[in-house]
Amino acid sequence: MRLPLNARALTESVGPIETFDLKMEGKTKIQEAITIQGEIVRRMKSEKASKEQIDKEVAKLLELKAQLGGDDGKHQFVLKTAKGTRDYNPKQMAIREKVFNTIISCFKRHGAETIDTPVFELKETLTGKYGEDSKLIYDLKDQGGELLSLRYDLTVPFARYLAMNKITNIKRYHIAKVYRRDNPAMTRGRYREFYQCDFDIAGQYDSMVPDAECLRIVHEILSGLDLGDFRIKVNDRRILDGMFAVCGVPDDMFRTICSTVDKLDKMPWEDVKREMVNEKGLSEEAADLIGEYVSMQGGMDLAERLLQDEKMSRSKQACAGLSDIKLLFSYLQLFQVTDKVVFDLSLARGLDYYTGVIYEAVLSQAAVESLSTEVQNVSPSDECVNVGSVAGGGRYDGLVGMFDPNGKKVPCVGVSIGIERIFSFMEQKAEALALKIRTTEVQVMVASAQKNLMEERLKLVTELWNSGIKAEVMYKRNPKLLSQLQHCEESGIPLVAILGEQELKDGVVKLRVVATREEETGVPGEDPRGHEENMQTPPRNGRSLDSNRSPQNWEATC
Repeated sequence: MRLPLNARALTESVGPIETFDLKMEGKTKIQEAITIQGEIVRRMKSEKASKEQIDKEVAKLLELKAQLGGDDGKHQFVLKTAKGTRDYNPKQMAIREKVFNTIISCFKRHGAETIDTPVFELKETLTGKYGEDSKLIYDLKDQGGELLSLRYDLTVPFARYLAMNKITNIKRYHIAKVYRRDNPAMTRGRYREFYQCDFDIAGQYDSMVPDAECLRIVHEILSGLDLGDFRIKVNDRRILDGMFAVCGVPDDMFRTICSTVDKLDKMPWEDVKREMVNEKGLSEEAADLIGEYVSMQGGMDLAERLLQDEKMSRSKQACAGLSDIKLLFSYLQLFQVTDKVVFDLSLARGLDYYTGVIYEAVLSQAAVESLSTEVQNVSPSDECVNVGSVAGGGRYDGLVGMFDPNGKKVPCVGVSIGIERIFSFMEQKAEALALKIRTTEVQVMVASAQKNLMEERLKLVTELWNSGIKAEVMYKRNPKLLSQLQHCEESGIPLVAILGEQELKDGVVKLRVVATREEETGVPGEDPRGHEENMQTPPRNGRSLDSNRSPQNWEATC
């Protein structure tokens, strides 16, 4: 009998597969369900279903197998990561390390120092800071009388840190994991456990100078990672609030309407309007007026035009925000980043603590489509390359004061790099281009050409380690030379130091360049300084080493 194509139909044909009980139905029934569920997984893979759908069905298959148990009837562990989390293999970690190094070097270039905070906070510290997203906070069970929650982001703990330590001026970066009880979309880089990379400037400074530097930092990082074309959208919370006021939104609905406007990057205007009117209770006239404004994009010219707008000019709050946007663009011109920055009135960012300028960076459709064309059988609209926002932030002048006993405010502005989405994009790009990624930094492999030379290999590799050179040796006592050379090619190790009976007799070490297979043998007693000039750059030909020569002289070669 041919099995139905549809996964739901397959499941319905045998009933809910999760409810099989070993004692009541017996192993036969569960084995049948495993066969059918296996067919579901195979068909979904052949039909190129999304990774998220396939993972879901694979999880069901694993649960069935665990329910079946082993031959001795014992329960088997389900070997899978928790929902919204993942493991990272060495190649993925190599990509992550490269991204982290680019980001950290940029933060340090701009004079930032780093801090760390606990992975969990008092629940009251996090409550009421994230608007409608507060429901995504992970609460922990009562431990010793303290109600605790896993941190949702790094900004609120930073504000708590400033208030608790009475710090009024700092430029800091913080890279750490945060947790959100969200619906994960693994292929889009949206997880329940993920890294955030934050850069913040706290202190009383002249208007818009720190804000402009944050945007410059976003520009440097995204350009340095070579992700393709991108845009940085900017707006101001005061402009939004002024816009809501002149459009007829009641004061007590500002935050909830702001959260709905924040969905414009994921939903068409018609759906956003429907949510405002039907779910939030906003009048249709007010929603239509908002629709006219949120469709506007531009630069300093748009800010100047809105300052003359009949409605917006009535709001002092909006005018203050528009004046700061003009000033911001004047600094961005000096920082040479205006080519990537656009003033976009649809940008809202739903977090409650923002008080002024807000911004968000997104990869352009051209960059996404460019990756799509590199991946076979993937359309530009496919979820696997729809990475969304890759950075965001803004000004939050009142957050520290919420924690200070005297309500003392410390003006702050910062940016968070969407590191997981960047990882997701770069992993897909590396896979599409079949890039060979080195997972180690070994510079030299110490090899032997004959048997019984393990002691000599260990002595030489120890000398290299003592000299700070990254080297390794195979752990077999008598490895074949071919196996050692193959290991170098597979691992990307550029150089092989080969020891043999003749080399030991002559007191030399033979150095081979793996890529060209060229090698050279040194002369005993040769002045090592004769090689210095050639060792200023990586060798094109093989390079020999005198065994009496200090390994420090290898470093330029390696």
